[in-house]
Amino acid sequence: MEIGLIGAGSMGSGIAKTLLRAGHRVTVYNRTRSRAEALRGAGANVVGSVAEACRGEAVLTMLADDAAVESVVFGAGGILASLPRGGLHISLSTISVALSDKLAAEHARAGQEFEAAPVFGRPEAAENGKLFVVAAGPRSAIERSRPLLEALGPKLVVIGERSSMANVVKLSGNFLIASALESLAEAVTFARKSGVDAGAMLDFFTSTMFNAPVYKTYGGLIVEGKHDQVGFALPLGLKDVKLVLQAAEAQVVPMPFASILHDRFLTAMARGNEKNDWSVIARIAAEDAGLARAQHA
Repeated sequence: MEIGLIGAGSMGSGIAKTLLRAGHRVTVYNRTRSRAEALRGAGANVVGSVAEACRGEAVLTMLADDAAVESVVFGAGGILASLPRGGLHISLSTISVALSDKLAAEHARAGQEFEAAPVFGRPEAAENGKLFVVAAGPRSAIERSRPLLEALGPKLVVIGERSSMANVVKLSGNFLIASALESLAEAVTFARKSGVDAGAMLDFFTSTMFNAPVYKTYGGLIVEGKHDQVGFALPLGLKDVKLVLQAAEAQVVPMPFASILHDRFLTAMARGNEKNDWSVIARIAAEDAGLARAQHA
């Protein structure tokens, strides 16, 4: 397919490379042009405006937050104004449920289609075609996008025809990952302060009861203290917990543990960890337990 991709950060760049390898023709726009230019060697066409990225069969957005998505969709020369009638906008970003509903309504009003297809996976998974994708939107949009989404990884789940359903699933997934991070942080801190080899404990658990990528990947980062290897930055984790709480409140759903996670991420931000991976909350758990940074850095 002939597509545009807006957002060439660590995730967007990996996605672009995967789609190019799958034979799709990808035109990339990024606000900081040098990041887009880095993809030219992989076969991407690089353009200088959002409008130029909207000339294909579909345009994909992979951006950090609601504000970034709104700016490229509703701004002057944005997607809404530039995408032709019948054009398809696929949002791969983690955005709010409310914005997803707004995008679906505005694109429909313009005679366009909108589909939410947020992805699960870190940048290395994006580049290696190993993302998990959850999609929702009109059936026609889903079928048009299937060749793209199936190229991104081994698992595509279509969850419904209302786009924001996919965003509910994505936020739920990120809440579960954040919950696993917190439980790993507390367990590792408890083990270390009790004189137990945290690495040995992690190896035992991840080879038996908790044999899942989230425990293996993040458990390793926590035990080794490699929080500077940023796959998902702490501020994005805080943003997603806020979105979970916002969407849950709209549905009158209490989520008390999400409130705990919010405070943990906020504490990590207050202690100067904004440039670290969100697994850095393990450092906060250790500091709260009185462990010296040298023991858990």
